Amino acid sequence: MIEDVSLRLSGDSGAPLTVPAWRIDAGRPGPRAHLQAGVHADEIAGMLVLHQLLPRLRQAAEQGRLNGSVTLVPQANPFGIGQFRQGRILGRHHEATARNFNRGFPASAKATGTLDNLGDWQRQLAALAAPADIVLDLHTDDEALQYLYVHERLWPAAQDLAAALRAELAIIWEGDSDGAFEEVVIEPWLAEDRFDGRLVATLELRGQGDVSDALAQQDADGLWAFLCGRGVIEEAAELPAWQGVAVPMGFMETVFAPVAGVLVFERELGEVVQAGERFARIVARPGDAGSEVVLRAPQTGLFVTRYRDRLIPRGAIAAKFTGSAPSSTWSSGALDP
Repeated sequence: MIEDVSLRLSGDSGAPLTVPAWRIDAGRPGPRAHLQAGVHADEIAGMLVLHQLLPRLRQAAEQGRLNGSVTLVPQANPFGIGQFRQGRILGRHHEATARNFNRGFPASAKATGTLDNLGDWQRQLAALAAPADIVLDLHTDDEALQYLYVHERLWPAAQDLAAALRAELAIIWEGDSDGAFEEVVIEPWLAEDRFDGRLVATLELRGQGDVSDALAQQDADGLWAFLCGRGVIEEAAELPAWQGVAVPMGFMETVFAPVAGVLVFERELGEVVQAGERFARIVARPGDAGSEVVLRAPQTGLFVTRYRDRLIPRGAIAAKFTGSAPSSTWSSGALDP
């Protein structure tokens, strides 16, 4: 009923690593789901959500209410979770290679022969998810609203997920996403041109500091309701009509810091900011009134994400907004490096 499907890897030092994973299968026909968290190891919220969800799924299986199977990988990244420097985890990029942990998945999945440690991890994680019909990859932003990424071929069918998670935004992507995990899942579906009953999405569970029992319970309840609605769990669940907005990825506006300095936000997440309206300022040289640089919204849109720290380096992403027209700063690929 509960199978250990943990990944076995070699760490950067050559020591063995394990990625704990469980597949819950009650032997009844139904959709196959795969849920994972922590591909970026400094994005913690999803780990607690899946920690809370696992015993509920186990109980549903024991009660004969689970159809198909659910695979859970609550802490997917064994490399990044150990990258602590000066008291802070650096979990977005692999220190040994400087590669973003959530890029290059399709290349690793297609590779033959021996891969380096990171590539082997990506290949094994992709293979674990490959049989699933529903794949959810849990992430967080710096500071952000609840939102999700979903491919255009899966929208608006994914509105049930957006409603269940109370997402305020769905970012719709097409083409490629610079090799993110979501891309390696959807590639064969695109080749088959078959999407009925299938869904892959990246869920951004607010910001990196939004980790609490209350929020994890809310998100676990949302995932539970979504799985009920998709027939994975036999339980009635009524999802509200989704009240958010859907925006093509190319319409999202990213504002970069033109200088380094003290970052002061003047508007809050979730507010609609008008085109040209100031939403923040950077004090480049405290004490010098003339060093303040005002940041303005490129388009009228919803204030979706903002930089977590209040001392920002030049070139960092200060904020993201929705837009109603193509952005002048985006060409293709993912929004973040």
